[in-house]
Amino acid sequence: MGWTRRGLAGLALAGLGAGQAEAATAQGAEAAALIRALREGGVVVVLRHAITDRRQVDRGDLSDRAAQRNLSDAGRAQARALGRAMAALGVPLGEVLASPVFRARDTAELAFGARAVVEPRLTADDYTPDPAMLAANIAWLRERSGRPSAPGRTDVLVGHIVPMGMVLGRGLAQAEYPEGALAVFAPGARAGRLLGILAAEALGPAG
Repeated sequence: MGWTRRGLAGLALAGLGAGQAEAATAQGAEAAALIRALREGGVVVVLRHAITDRRQVDRGDLSDRAAQRNLSDAGRAQARALGRAMAALGVPLGEVLASPVFRARDTAELAFGARAVVEPRLTADDYTPDPAMLAANIAWLRERSGRPSAPGRTDVLVGHIVPMGMVLGRGLAQAEYPEGALAVFAPGARAGRLLGILAAEALGPAG
């Protein structure tokens, strides 16, 4: 079954509302509650791409891998481990959509395999120079993060930190939404409600 209203209310009472998620990723009981939500389904995950090679610089060309900041060896390992951990936990995957920027696309494919589908509206802000297009992408992400997954399923959107912050209306610190982190949203009438953010490592052993 999907994530119940009672369960969502419990997360809010546990201090996982968007206004209280500013300092760091969820820990302890809060992390455990988010993992239960992933396993029950109905929520939507906005997954930040895995760890990148910071020596590389983005030059705004979606077609050229060499002109982008790509996953590091650690990031590729993190993405694979994240996929294995979600499978071991029994997270019932629904749709898996990924930004066309290679670091996000690679994360999705390494974690979830062939089920990953490229979604241009998840493109990073620095690859979207047209302000109108960026605004449309953010509006779509805001709506999509609040659209319920299919019953008993958890949709995953693989993207980037700045668009995520724009959806929330504030900047996100690296400690709050590190590379590989999962932002978990409850469905809503107009936009999703952020329940909390899980570091990839909080999912536990890859199994």
